[in-house]
This record gives sequence, C-alpha cells and structure tokens, in this order.
Amino acid sequence: MKNRATVICSRADAILLVTRGNGRWSLPGGTVKRGESAHEAALRELAEETGLHFPRVEFLFVFGGFQKRHYVFHCALPFAAVPRASREIAGCAWHRATQPLPHDASVPTREIVRLFAARIQANGGIDAGAKAAADADPSRAVSGAGAPASLD
Repeated sequence: MKNRATVICSRADAILLVTRGNGRWSLPGGTVKRGESAHEAALRELAEETGLHFPRVEFLFVFGGFQKRHYVFHCALPFAAVPRASREIAGCAWHRATQPLPHDASVPTREIVRLFAARIQANGGIDAGAKAAADADPSRAVSGAGAPASLD
C-alpha cells in the first residue's frame, strides 16, 4: 500500500479542493517519497500544487483507503494566503466543509472530509475567529453544495 500525505487546508468554514484536470476533486497532497516523512511530503505537495509555503501543518489522523494510506494533515490558511493552481493541478477552489462534496469528488476525499467535518462540528468549528472575519466581509464567501467556487 502506498503512503500519501493529504492536506486539509481550511479558511473560516471552508476547505480547499484541487483537480488534476480529470474532472475529479480531491484534497491537496501526493505520494510520500522514499526517505521523506509524511510531514515533509505534506509541505512539499502543498507548495507544489498550490504555491503555498507554510512552515508547519498539524497531523490529524491516518485514513486507510483502498490503495493508499493517507496521512492527513491540517493547515489553517490566513485570508492573505492565495492558493493558485500550479503545474501539478488544473484548478483549486473553496468548498464549505459542512456541505456535501461535489458528486465527482474522489471516494477517499469524501471519507476524509466526512471525518474532518464531524471533528470540527464536535469542536465548534474550524476557526471561530476566521469565521467571524469571513462573516464580516461577504466578498470572502465560499461555495455551498455542488461545484466548488473557482479561485481563478
């Protein structure tokens, strides 16, 4: 079974989804390379796919998919951080963590987001301060059910 570093990037009550151009939405991340820790892979993949460089991500849990073991990390993004599709992905978009994912989201993404959503609901939200800031500025709205809101 291959190891994959998967990153849940959040802002207020939204998470970042990426697509590789195959029409399926997933969470940022990728294969852990030989000699690399899952944490290092999470930081590398986040930078390669979205252009975001952060010194740390928080480890959440391990999720066993059908073909991959996902080491799931979390990164709370400030509003100033702007993810951009890079050479590895075709697009990225925000999606409300508590809303159903697009019908074309990958199965592991659906399950990981479901576990994350249950966790944030139990804890009162992803980040109450960031949510208050988003509520105060309607231009920072994110999509609900259906296709993610485009960042481009």
